[in-house]
Amino acid sequence: MEPAADTRESWDCIVVGAGHAGCEAAAAAARMGRRTLLLTLSLDALAHLSCNPAVGGVAKGHVVLEVDALGGLMGEVADASAVQYRLLNRGKGPAVRAPRAQCDRERYRLEMRRALENVPGLHIRQAHVTGLLADENGAAAGVITSTGLRFRARSVVLCTGTFLDGLIHLGDISFPGGRAGEPAAVGLTEACERLGLKHGRLKTGTPPRVWGWSLDLSRMTEQPPDERPFFFSRRTTAQALPSRSCYLTRTNPRTHEILRSAFDRAPLFTGRITGEGPRYCPSIELKLVRFADRDGHQLYLEPEGLHTSEYYVNGFATSLPEEVQEEALRTVPGMENAVLSRPGYAIEYDYFEPVHLRRTLESRVVPRLFFAGQVNGTSGYEEAAGQGILAGINAALAASGSDERFVLDRAEAYIGVMVDDLVTRGVGEPYRLFTSRAEYRLLLRTDNVYRRLMPYARKFGLVSDADYIEMERLWLTVDELRSMLASRFEDGVPLLRLLRRPGVTAAEVLARHPALKGRSFDERVLASLETEAKYEGYIARQLAEVERFRKNERLALPEDVDYFAIEELRYESREKLAAVRPASIGQAGRIPGVTPADLSVLLVLRKAGKLPRLGRKP
Repeated sequence: MEPAADTRESWDCIVVGAGHAGCEAAAAAARMGRRTLLLTLSLDALAHLSCNPAVGGVAKGHVVLEVDALGGLMGEVADASAVQYRLLNRGKGPAVRAPRAQCDRERYRLEMRRALENVPGLHIRQAHVTGLLADENGAAAGVITSTGLRFRARSVVLCTGTFLDGLIHLGDISFPGGRAGEPAAVGLTEACERLGLKHGRLKTGTPPRVWGWSLDLSRMTEQPPDERPFFFSRRTTAQALPSRSCYLTRTNPRTHEILRSAFDRAPLFTGRITGEGPRYCPSIELKLVRFADRDGHQLYLEPEGLHTSEYYVNGFATSLPEEVQEEALRTVPGMENAVLSRPGYAIEYDYFEPVHLRRTLESRVVPRLFFAGQVNGTSGYEEAAGQGILAGINAALAASGSDERFVLDRAEAYIGVMVDDLVTRGVGEPYRLFTSRAEYRLLLRTDNVYRRLMPYARKFGLVSDADYIEMERLWLTVDELRSMLASRFEDGVPLLRLLRRPGVTAAEVLARHPALKGRSFDERVLASLETEAKYEGYIARQLAEVERFRKNERLALPEDVDYFAIEELRYESREKLAAVRPASIGQAGRIPGVTPADLSVLLVLRKAGKLPRLGRKP
């Protein structure tokens, strides 16, 4: 990292990369009053949906709503470009119901660019960042571009996605690239390595796209949109674009035969790909190996937008040769005459092991340097956006000179669950968020997201007072209605207890209260009221668990503990504790390999004030 001398311009915050993490980070920092520079390799690819043209899904939809509650952009942009809405897990409990939207790929990019260009204090510039600047204390102080320009800043956020030394694999060939048609970012990995940051290699992939005019959709199963859309943004009141359907079909033994015949040309099996790929979104090649007994795999054809006939073939990610992809797809019902518009491919890229980060996403190694998105080993637009807004808020706080930082814990948000997983456990493969990763998911529902997180957005100036008051009115209404139902009896039974009965809705019970009969209420109010009543016992139990969780979180551990000097700890535990440097006893207990006996040792030393510290004599 080079000294911050002879700089061209000075900024409060610089964000490198304009994917989903970078867009949220830059917008948040600028809206907090920081003069912010967003640098991207291509202005024309800003916020590109590089894989499937959809936002949301299980746990992912929760994150989009959390970003919206924190004052972010993704929810509003997704609503402005949505061509289909579906609420997943509708028949299951409220903790796992998740909104998803099929988006017009081009419209999404343009809407995000429009939104960013209207953020005061945010400047966007096309540039290739190859190096970092440091101040006299070793803290991040700016960036260097490939053309030699130096931009100075008080904080820097790296949101480089899959672009760091990206290598694309397609059949027998491999070539540098951040994604199809775009160059890789070179130089930045080496700059970070020189600072002592550990990098690794991961792999992801994308399926082919096909022309809709070459398909027989009548031979597939249509999946129409929901009649009543579930919007991502609190501001959205109506669907902006006409709806499009998706379609389901399946591979078959003949498809698999063609694919297997080309395994000797598959980069996954010839040794050309060395990075670990996503477990929960495997390529079609890996599906045939891992699930060899299955005679078919579901494919989900998603429209790319309103003004194109292209379809994205979800479930068919592959890096096999183009001619093999097309031949295999033509054995699938409804795709007998399919014509590729773009082939699928795999991409390997550098990431930085996230255990070097604090829960603010600031590096412990380089102060005022933040990381967000796939550079931390995650997958998915939504995971990136969640990290981006957290990193942007903290970069803005750091740029102001404040010691305050913003942290979300596991009981507050899915973003908190994700970040804690990353910085505590690290990643060995692309990380994907699921509702099952959250111990307190009944408290992290879609209906209470604004109540959970919007006070933070107001505190940091990311939402207006008027916007906050409007949403506050909704959750205060829930409290008021709950109190009214609890104090009104019918045949000696409180109306609130009636609402707990299976099949009874909030609207039905409210209509039985004389003072409420005939009044209409926001659907979000009804959802919260009904969930809190029906799951009251479970919610109370989780709140008690949260209190125990936070008790251990309050047992702070200094960052400079010399774990190798604690002989009572097993050597494995010393290594892992030293790598993660947990902020609390609670976090230490979540590190794989750290045992209850190890925690007891730390608790005894902490209570006695005898935790050894780096650079200090005992």
